[in-house]
Amino acid sequence: MTDTDVAIVGGGPAGLSAALFTAKNGLETQLFDTDQTWMHKAHLFNYLGIESEDGSAFMEDSRAQVDEFGVERHQGAEVTAVAENDDGFTVSTEDEEYEASYVVLATGAKRDLAEELGCAFTDEDVVDIDVTTETSVEDAYATGAMVRAEEWQAVIAAGDGAAAALNILTKEKGEHYHDFDVPDDAQNS
Repeated sequence: MTDTDVAIVGGGPAGLSAALFTAKNGLETQLFDTDQTWMHKAHLFNYLGIESEDGSAFMEDSRAQVDEFGVERHQGAEVTAVAENDDGFTVSTEDEEYEASYVVLATGAKRDLAEELGCAFTDEDVVDIDVTTETSVEDAYATGAMVRAEEWQAVIAAGDGAAAALNILTKEKGEHYHDFDVPDDAQNS
């Protein structure tokens, strides 16, 4: 069994964004990615900062970026179960189990793991989250299409992933946390 700070289930824009922020800020992060993201069917013209990029190329770029920050990425590993335990969560794949203090569910419209974990759902049959993206299960976060009935955009999903990560970091640090990088040559104002 492997211990980690954060387990992220799903490797699309939401999961990769969450992984980027948690790993960049010192939390050991495991990401499980079956590569079934809708991004492979997309071409980005409406993603802030990207004029035009094929969805699969975007995924390659995003994976390389999280790898640079030390995310332990399990490519092709399907999570078969997520369950609460005394110290957080047990995340199971066919081959191994992982213990995590926090879990981020980023599985797109596939909501079965959230249901099995006992997360509350809304009347629209999406995972019910609060403003921090935390579900009704403490320290379990849900992002992207699993929490939105119709707003399925990569940029929204990435924002949800970042929000989940920043809220995990806020809990870990005991104060509101902002990931805001300043260049070395920036002038104080």
